[in-house]
Amino acid sequence: MSGQKCTHQGCGKIFTDTDEDCVYHPGPPVFHEGQKGWKCCKPRVLTFDEFLTIPPCTTGKHTTEKVTTTAADYGGRPAAAASSSSNLPTPTISQDGKETFGDASNRVRAPVPEARSNAAAAAAAAAAALKDQAPEEDESGVAVQSGTKCKRNGCETTYVSEEESRKPGSCVHHPGAAIFHEGSKGWSCCKRRVLEFSEFLKISGCSEGNHCYVGNKEEKKKEEMGVDGEELVECRTDFYQTYTHINASIFLKKTDKEKSTLVFREDEIEVDLRTTDKKRHKATIPLYAKISPEECTFTVMGTKVEMKLKKADGTSWPTLRNDEASAEIIQIGNAPRV
Repeated sequence: MSGQKCTHQGCGKIFTDTDEDCVYHPGPPVFHEGQKGWKCCKPRVLTFDEFLTIPPCTTGKHTTEKVTTTAADYGGRPAAAASSSSNLPTPTISQDGKETFGDASNRVRAPVPEARSNAAAAAAAAAAALKDQAPEEDESGVAVQSGTKCKRNGCETTYVSEEESRKPGSCVHHPGAAIFHEGSKGWSCCKRRVLEFSEFLKISGCSEGNHCYVGNKEEKKKEEMGVDGEELVECRTDFYQTYTHINASIFLKKTDKEKSTLVFREDEIEVDLRTTDKKRHKATIPLYAKISPEECTFTVMGTKVEMKLKKADGTSWPTLRNDEASAEIIQIGNAPRV
């Protein structure tokens, strides 16, 4: 009898015995304020890699039925509902190239800037460049334990032997980062977006390369230590928008307001955030469209830094950055209440 794959979240095991115990997560995944976890149990983590290692909390029997639980945002409410519950106007494009919001009696028109087509081209170029970057690699001759899973996002291959598991170009993966925004889920390196978390896990890799089973974490960590002993870290960003402003967040705990700076320019933001526990986040955010720097502000909070950016031309932004691959998901309105 050929085996079947269990569809329970957190299991995915190939089984032949229907009475075999299955350990899984019965609840949907929850992504809220930079934290990730499962609604059915308490662990909460900050990175997507840590989220994938949260041990299942429930024991039952395997199943092959389709699981339709949807990831929840904003404190447990389904993300798809969060996006649609505001009853927000849908933008349309008129014959004169203008975006129109609202009904005929109360329309707000925002011009579609030429920068949009340039930004789309920049996004495609950035995505292509991302695929060409040299990824983390295993050192030659490094020992790998049998059954070790490849570390690359989207690759499900496990190590068998040097001959079988080191074939050039056999790793199909996502070189970019996971993006969860306004109910949609995908990867920054490709355009596909889905609503359900189970479908997100099935998005096929968009880049080919060599498997990475061990990597060089220790060496990389040493390289990432700043001159003052600070650890350079990457931070997740998210945003929502109104007709006039972009409200963006950089998720970093324990930010030291006195030692941190944000410099607003027309088409980018220079970020230098330091924390009280010796971490530092330095980045330049290339913006999708122009802003009015003198009317932009930021607020340091316990778990994040919030930025309020004044749009220069009132257009809607499908992404915060102009180097992100976009599925053109546009949302105008206030953030859902927690």
